[in-house]
Amino acid sequence: MATVATALRLRRLVDGDAALAMLRAEHAPIIVALLSEHLGGDVRRRGVDELTDLIDADLDALRAHFELPQTGKAYCAAWRSAGWLIRRPAQESRSETFELSPEAFRAIRTFEQLEQPRATATESRLMTIREQVHRLALETDPDGARRREALERERAAIDLQIEAIRTGRFEPLDEQRTRERLAELMRLAEDVPFDFQRVRARFDQLNQELMASILEAGESQRSVLDDIFRGVDLIEQTDEGLSFAAFSALVLDVERSAEFEDDIARLVDRDLGTAMSTAQRRFLRTFLRRLKEHSHEIHGVLGEFARGLRRYVQSQDFQQDRALQRSIRTALATAMQSAHHVKPYRETGMALPLTSVELSSLGALTLHDPSDFTVDERLVTHAPGEADLAQLRALARDTEIDFAELTEQVNERLATGPISVGALLTDWRATQGVASVVGLLSLAARHGEITEELESVSWPGPDGAVRRASVRTHVFVERLPA
Repeated sequence: MATVATALRLRRLVDGDAALAMLRAEHAPIIVALLSEHLGGDVRRRGVDELTDLIDADLDALRAHFELPQTGKAYCAAWRSAGWLIRRPAQESRSETFELSPEAFRAIRTFEQLEQPRATATESRLMTIREQVHRLALETDPDGARRREALERERAAIDLQIEAIRTGRFEPLDEQRTRERLAELMRLAEDVPFDFQRVRARFDQLNQELMASILEAGESQRSVLDDIFRGVDLIEQTDEGLSFAAFSALVLDVERSAEFEDDIARLVDRDLGTAMSTAQRRFLRTFLRRLKEHSHEIHGVLGEFARGLRRYVQSQDFQQDRALQRSIRTALATAMQSAHHVKPYRETGMALPLTSVELSSLGALTLHDPSDFTVDERLVTHAPGEADLAQLRALARDTEIDFAELTEQVNERLATGPISVGALLTDWRATQGVASVVGLLSLAARHGEITEELESVSWPGPDGAVRRASVRTHVFVERLPA
């Protein structure tokens, strides 16, 4: 019986879990490739129109290998219905944005782990487990003597390490172990955005549950209403809210954040050979900033939820919703009782008028004039001519950034070492003006490094005059893929 219960429970999971549905979708590799490229990297949220345009551009290239009949807008709508995309209103404008759902994150991470499986047992992972077990055993030990002895042993070990450093008998971690521990560190850090997404999804669910509890609250369940009127943010008092508050306090602590940022700066600036790639250095440089941005965003979401609950109750809107809910339940109960005696096709003798637009005056009516739709002009047939390749190339350069030219210029100058965008523009005249500058900054942000220092970039304008601007220094350090 236990096997049957487990099988039935897992079947419900397979039927209802969006992550598993994404893994077994017909175009799962394409879906994962598109969503991870545009929403799974540095950018976690995009405008609806921006995302559909990017997917349309990728679909044009993918159709040479796959049958993809729909548009990017249609695919995004289908992925939203499947629970893989979340559509939210943008905070800074009246538009809307798309972001990955927690289930989509899980499915993408599953593909990544299948493509690049992690080592089952590494030294760094075993050390982490050993340290956590030791710390848990120490902190849960009620015997003060044993805890004191353990702490004295740790102090003695630290004293030995200090003495070894004082006498010069120590060696930095070798490159192989550095690479191994760095890989374990990156694996843990890359899961943090997924954790934030799960926390936000849980807060959305809690907000809906609190709304439902307000409608269900009776005379004996007035604690929810009383707490909201007193201004208590019920969501922040849940287990998820308390856990997130503790994590946010840790991230926003000035002293700890400064120490963490200093450790990261020393790590990424250190010469570790091939143990750390450029992408890993860039990820670690912006890791703390992303944590703070996610924390600030979820704090704002919590505030919106709490204010929305208070407005909902204080405006007395819940009284109308509660009355409507009671009416619907009464009608359903009556219909269930009548179903045993009244056939579905029996005439009831009642008429329900259809909804229509209410007209305020006769002036709102507009007569239909068939002549408005008559085409008077005769169609002119134009014979196809021969296209001018030079004109087509000129038209393409006027409408699109010539990334091929920019890549060639960067790779040619990388032969003498790393070069910044400002230095490259000093040696080479931007042939497309500001478009060339934007293209170089985009390539450097994707394949190079960005520092906090400012540098001046210049380019010729349409009138021939030179324009200048100050931007953060973007440096190319390795050849760009052609």
